[in-house]
Amino acid sequence: MSEPILIGLVGARGHTGRELIRLISGHPEMMLSYAVSREWAGRAVSEIAPEHVSGCIFEALDPEAAAIRRADAVILALPDGAGGAYVDALQKLAPQRIILDLSADHRFDDAWAYGLPELHREKVTGASLVANPGCYATAMQLALAPLVPFLDGVPAVFGVSGYSGAGSTPNPRNDEKRLADNLMPYALVGHKHEREATRHLTVPVRFMPHVHPAFRGLLVTVHAPLDRKMTREGLISLFKDKYDREELITLRDDAPELKHGAGQNGVLIGGFDLSSDARAAVIVAATDNLLKGAAVQAMQNLNIALGLEELAGLRAL
Repeated sequence: MSEPILIGLVGARGHTGRELIRLISGHPEMMLSYAVSREWAGRAVSEIAPEHVSGCIFEALDPEAAAIRRADAVILALPDGAGGAYVDALQKLAPQRIILDLSADHRFDDAWAYGLPELHREKVTGASLVANPGCYATAMQLALAPLVPFLDGVPAVFGVSGYSGAGSTPNPRNDEKRLADNLMPYALVGHKHEREATRHLTVPVRFMPHVHPAFRGLLVTVHAPLDRKMTREGLISLFKDKYDREELITLRDDAPELKHGAGQNGVLIGGFDLSSDARAAVIVAATDNLLKGAAVQAMQNLNIALGLEELAGLRAL
């Protein structure tokens, strides 16, 4: 057997870190080399990820210590602004290593490949620096991309996500008591995923995010003004032409609900409705904020960057 591809994981304790351990452990060609978590240091990785059997323990590695450990690629699953020292150390001490960052720190940096494969696959191929897209930004871009050539005005996007999207550090948006029987709007203007989608679609987008009591799952409803009248059949045809060969995108006739995307590796896109004057399209997309919105997309990007089959380790999940 060939040697496994070794993956370092920094920020292993969070919700996304947990999903990444599961996916790395189930990948036919990858192995977890180390898992960095100060809070869990000294505990076996298998305590939170029973499928992990290699005997790794969580370690409190500083950036330099992590950079000199054996790994072919390193995933940074840290909050925004927390991974800079690890990037600096890796680029200085292990410049050949692939770095994949799940934070927003490099999504606006042209030196990093923006890893939304269905729209930017060629940028990820062979890249050593990959910025993983945001969860909302993934859903809204995939729901809007086929319509970009036909927009007449600024599309508006209503979004709602489970509270795992607010991270594991306690705050009002992951407070189960506060969220009970509730829907919480936040970041009323200038949400980072609004700016992200605007940059990478190259058209302005307006976004209204909300969090609700479910742990996981994400849904966006897109209202897009069009520069011409369309039929429903024509609208659906645009999406089929764009995504028919994309295994992680499922087109459906009816509008998906948030629960339909939870636990799914890909994105469900449906609804495909038009206003009465046929000059505005309404599209609904559902996905899992921790999977295609984070961990699954990270593994998809790593597979591409490493030259592996894009969905290795993902199809059977």
